Amino acid sequence: MGEVPDPQPGLDEIRVQVKTCAVCRTDLHLAEGDLAPKRFGVVPGHEIVGVVDRAGANCRRFHLGDRVGIAWLASTCGRCRFCIAGRENLCLDPRFTGWDQDGGYATYAVVKEAFAYALPPGFDDETAAPLLCAGIIGYRALKRSEVPPGGRLGLYGFGASAHLALQVALSTGSEVHVMTRSPKARQLALSLGASSARDLSKAPPVPLDASVVFAPAGSVVLSALEATERGGTVVVAGIHLSPIGNLDYDKHLFQERQVRSVTANTRQDGEEFLAIAQRIRLQLSTIPYRFGEADRALSDLAHGRVQGAAVVHISDGQI
Repeated sequence: MGEVPDPQPGLDEIRVQVKTCAVCRTDLHLAEGDLAPKRFGVVPGHEIVGVVDRAGANCRRFHLGDRVGIAWLASTCGRCRFCIAGRENLCLDPRFTGWDQDGGYATYAVVKEAFAYALPPGFDDETAAPLLCAGIIGYRALKRSEVPPGGRLGLYGFGASAHLALQVALSTGSEVHVMTRSPKARQLALSLGASSARDLSKAPPVPLDASVVFAPAGSVVLSALEATERGGTVVVAGIHLSPIGNLDYDKHLFQERQVRSVTANTRQDGEEFLAIAQRIRLQLSTIPYRFGEADRALSDLAHGRVQGAAVVHISDGQI
């Protein structure tokens, strides 16, 4: 914990008084050195819920007192070939919350107004926070998987993102099978409607049409490919992955199986997902922490003690 000056919004920025900030595995990767920080002393946290308390002169979308969310994608150049093509998540000059610019483990956070989200009313500050990365990235991973209607989907690892992706997949008629090391996570998966939940070392009971790998272990990608039917897709949803290892073409890729990655998200992904979250009334499993307990939340995440999503309450340190 430390102190930094209160940030001030620029012409096209809003300042948000932070109420809650969920804890993402990306924060853990930064803390443990798997990801190099973009600048020294950056404040982490990119699943931010708060209220607008100041706004730049050019801001028109939100008003003072509005509840908003700040996510991982903080800004894009708007000029490169990817932005022009509607693929802003692949922008050549992006900025990310809690990596390039200060994030939500603080009293205030600043974001370009165009990259903030209006939040669905059916979620309080604690349950809204995980929607802003765990939810959005899980949703993009599902889109990238192209699991067919009624298809069999595998989820490898079952944390904050997977427990939301499972519910979105079920809402479209998918049959979902979960592989995770944690017995408690397997129980949560079954309670949310998974058709099966097995240890990460075991294969699913049926061949899969698509899989999403949330576990940051490269070896799991090979297991997912082995379990995937011909023509299926395995999506890696994380920003960091340990080495995959030896990939056998016949065993893992032949018959038009494929591997895809996920790189951030577009704002359209975020808007689509938040609308879905409200429509299907997503159930969120959260564990609250006080402001001064952010380090403990990261430690609990690292050691598998978090079922669902960890959420730090910032304002007044209250839960």
